[in-house]
Amino acid sequence: MKYLLSLTLAFTLLSCGAQDQHSTSGNYTNVSNEEAKEMMSNHSDLQIIDVRTDGEVAQGIIEGAIQLDISKPNFEKELEKLDKSKPVLVYCASGGRSKTAQNIMKDKGFENVANLTHGYRGWK
Repeated sequence: MKYLLSLTLAFTLLSCGAQDQHSTSGNYTNVSNEEAKEMMSNHSDLQIIDVRTDGEVAQGIIEGAIQLDISKPNFEKELEKLDKSKPVLVYCASGGRSKTAQNIMKDKGFENVANLTHGYRGWK
């Protein structure tokens, strides 16, 4: 019985710790197309960042987005030009590179970064 109680307590503490880490370290979420559109409507200061290559961007870009190609060596330097206190919506082709960019932004102190789950391919 003590073992079960200890296990339950440990699980509860770990779960609470994970929630606390998310809430105290900023807002880093994955969002659907609908949630992204809602962000665009509700946040006039939203910074929309496209981390795809020039060739990919030539095929289309979300209106209002700026391109910061994550594969270029100056990517992190370019991030420094953004306002870390304003919300960011970041996307790539399908959500992988933008998740990496989101993690870099988190490490750099950005407060609110949403990753478009299915990227530009899902947006079209």
